[in-house]
Amino acid sequence: MAEATNWREMVDWSAALLRRGTGEGVPEWNRRVLSTGLDNERDLRVWLREHGVTGYPQMLLVMERFGYPDFMTASSDELVDAQYADRPEMRPILDRLLAEAALLGPMHVQARKTYVALVSPRRTFAIVKATTRDRVDLGLRLAGHAPAGRLEPARALGNDTITVRIGIGSADAIDDDTVEWLRQAYTANS
Repeated sequence: MAEATNWREMVDWSAALLRRGTGEGVPEWNRRVLSTGLDNERDLRVWLREHGVTGYPQMLLVMERFGYPDFMTASSDELVDAQYADRPEMRPILDRLLAEAALLGPMHVQARKTYVALVSPRRTFAIVKATTRDRVDLGLRLAGHAPAGRLEPARALGNDTITVRIGIGSADAIDDDTVEWLRQAYTANS
């Protein structure tokens, strides 16, 4: 997957938040955490909160202490391969949607654990999720477009800014209307 970004960016962003919020970086906080002798996540979270470390910086330090989940250290290709491992016949849908989206303008493809985000220079405009064994959902950020016709309500697609979805059963089902909806989402969020 060309141009895909991975979770390392989130780790780097969380580290920057930690430094900005506390004045200290990850190495110093790791030293402090180890010096506490705490050996369980719950106690560490309490200790960090008492020391003003919450949110993403807290999550980062907990992972630094107890280990990163596999999806955090996986490459973008590994994440996508895992999403389609039990439904390889659905992978051409993702590949076709990525090819169509690449024609819209500048964007990044961001692989997540359960979906792929399509991000314009401004923000996420679409996600692609292998939802069932026979359907891939194209979730679109289309504020003001009520679900109607092919546009269905977007529920639990991994990103609460996605407002509608189109269920797709095969790459051949990606028609001009689907591409037009994708284009509208890109334009509205660029």
